[in-house]
This record gives sequence, structure tokens and C-alpha cells, in this order.
Amino acid sequence: MTTSAEPGTVDINRYDPERRRWLAEAVAKVRADARRSSDTHLLRVPLPALPGVDLYLKDESTHPTGSLKHRLARSLFLHALCSGWVRPDRPVIEASSGSTAVSEAYFARLIGVPFIAVMARGTSREKVRLIEFHGGTCHFVDSANAVYDVAARLARESGGHYMDQFTYAERATDWRGNNNIAESIFDQMDQERFPDPAWVVATAGTGGTSATIARYIRYTGRATGLCVADPDNSAFFPGWRDDDAQVTTEICSRIEGIGRQRVEPSFVASAIDRMIHVPDAAAIAAVHVLEEVIGRKAGASTGTGLWAAFHIMSEMAREGREGSVVGLICDPGDRYIDKYYSPEWLAAQHIDIAPYRARLRDFLTTGELPA
Repeated sequence: MTTSAEPGTVDINRYDPERRRWLAEAVAKVRADARRSSDTHLLRVPLPALPGVDLYLKDESTHPTGSLKHRLARSLFLHALCSGWVRPDRPVIEASSGSTAVSEAYFARLIGVPFIAVMARGTSREKVRLIEFHGGTCHFVDSANAVYDVAARLARESGGHYMDQFTYAERATDWRGNNNIAESIFDQMDQERFPDPAWVVATAGTGGTSATIARYIRYTGRATGLCVADPDNSAFFPGWRDDDAQVTTEICSRIEGIGRQRVEPSFVASAIDRMIHVPDAAAIAAVHVLEEVIGRKAGASTGTGLWAAFHIMSEMAREGREGSVVGLICDPGDRYIDKYYSPEWLAAQHIDIAPYRARLRDFLTTGELPA
């Protein structure tokens, strides 16, 4: 509405009380979810061969949508709602390798807007099923690199909002606290024998989780190091190693949820203390061995971080250092029965996990992870 209060004055008023009421209700619903589900268990993993080094895993698979990405999706929705980008009856579109889309579909249905996930055809069938279970629609592309442009185009054509997790992940989360994943970890570690971990080990898909943890560590004045484990065919490790944000790779990562063919805008390289490149076979072997230790399956992104954590723990023990290491259970393994737990898929991908399983069994017995 435009009115002229006096000559030369132009008053453009876009305030819409109905839309503001809808927004307030939507934000309240998302914040209520945070009260119900923002914290998760911190599991201590028994490793008798390393009496001086304790391993903990933050179990993010217990969120309502089953993954670490539940926190990110909630933050992205709050950020977009309060920025005025999400509107009633207009779709939210996301470029995703699966787990973020599952969580965003959940929040879209929670506030009553349509959701479209743009993803590569190779995404696990279980993730597709979960997106559709939560009311979302899957739009498949042949190349993983096409997801960004296709998601942006669909948003323009529909009048919806492209959530763009790969840009906004590191800025949507309140890294100073507000029960983010870092604050939760350190609160839960408070009564342990080594309350400030020597290392927290994370992985990177957008870079948002590693940025949140690294910033919180610095903000609270801790000496804890932040290590990011990265799989084969990911641009993050070479980009960080060479201080080159323009690095790209030709082949997409086989470890769903982490590893990208480009260095994403949300990857804050300067906040990361250490990176470890983990072969895909090692990551998959690690989740098979984890199941033997704790009786639960996890996705291979968990295995990527776990292999790096074992590497660091072996290093600490060899150098006579005591302390704790914290890793993440990113999502459950039942989403990948047809992949990382399938002998047929492993054979088709020419992935042999047997040598790495043998090395891990040696590690569990001796505390040494053979090179």
C-alpha cells in the first residue's frame, strides 16, 4: 500500500498482520521442537586397550528425523523464517544428498509448507522413502553438481525459497551457545575424568557443524582441537591443505552426507585445526567394527570420523598422553543397508574393507592403529 502523507513523502507499507501471525505460529512450532529434541546422548565407547584415552560419541541419530542434520534444518528454518524468506503456501526447495532433506521435509510439514528435495539419483532408497514419508517431494538429477542450479531454478519458477544449506549452514546456527551441538557436548563432558577433550572429531558436508564446534571452542577459551575427517573424492581436504577455496573434484563422494566436489561457502577452513583424509574402505570398515563394539549400525559418515578418532587416540597412547576424544554418530546405518552393509554394493564399487577391518581389530586389542 502506498500513501502520500505530505508532498514529497512516499510511504510504502508492506506490513501484513495475517502473515505476521502465521510467521509467529511457525517460529513457535520450530522452537517447540527444539525444546523437545535438541539434546542427544553422549555415549562412552569401551576400549580396554587404551586405559588412558577415553572415546565418546555424540549420538545424533536419536533426533526425530534420525540424524545430525535435524539441528541444521531447525536452524535453517528459523533463520529463513525470521529473515522473511519462507512464506505460507510457497515451497521450500533444497539441494541435498539426503539427510538434510529428510529433516527439512519434517520441518516444512511442521509449519505447513510444501518441500522439494533436489538430489542425485544415487541417493539411498531409504533416504528417499523418509523424505516422502515426511511429506516432501524428490526431484532427481543425473549429476550431483547440478543440484545447486536446479534447486535455485525451481525456487524461481515456483516463487518459493531455496534454503541453500551449503551457503547458510555456518551462519544460521548460534555458535555461541543456545544448546547447539558444541555446548551440549561440553556440558555432558563436565563430570567425566577428562572434561575438556583433547580433540573433537567431525566431518563436513556443508561445514556448518565444524564451524559451530570450532567457534564455540574458541569462544569459551578451551584448548581442545577440532579435527575434520574427509572421505575420498572430496574437495574439502585438498582445499584446506592448499588454502585454495577453488579446488574441485571430478567424482562425487561415495560417503553420503559428507564430502563435496567443491569447497562449500559454509566451510570455514580457518577455524579447523587438523584434517585427516580417510579412505572410503576405512570409513565403512569402521562402522562394521563399531557395530561389533556397541551393537548398533551407523552410516559411513560416522565411520569416517571414527577412523580419524582412532588414529588420534593411537597417536596419543603412543606418545604417552592421556585425555578424551569426542566423535559423532551422524545417522543410523539402516539408511544404508543397500550400500555400506551390502557385499554386492561394495563389490560393485571395488571397495575391499577386509584389510581395514583387520587393522581395526588389531587396534581394539593393542591400542595401536597400524599404518
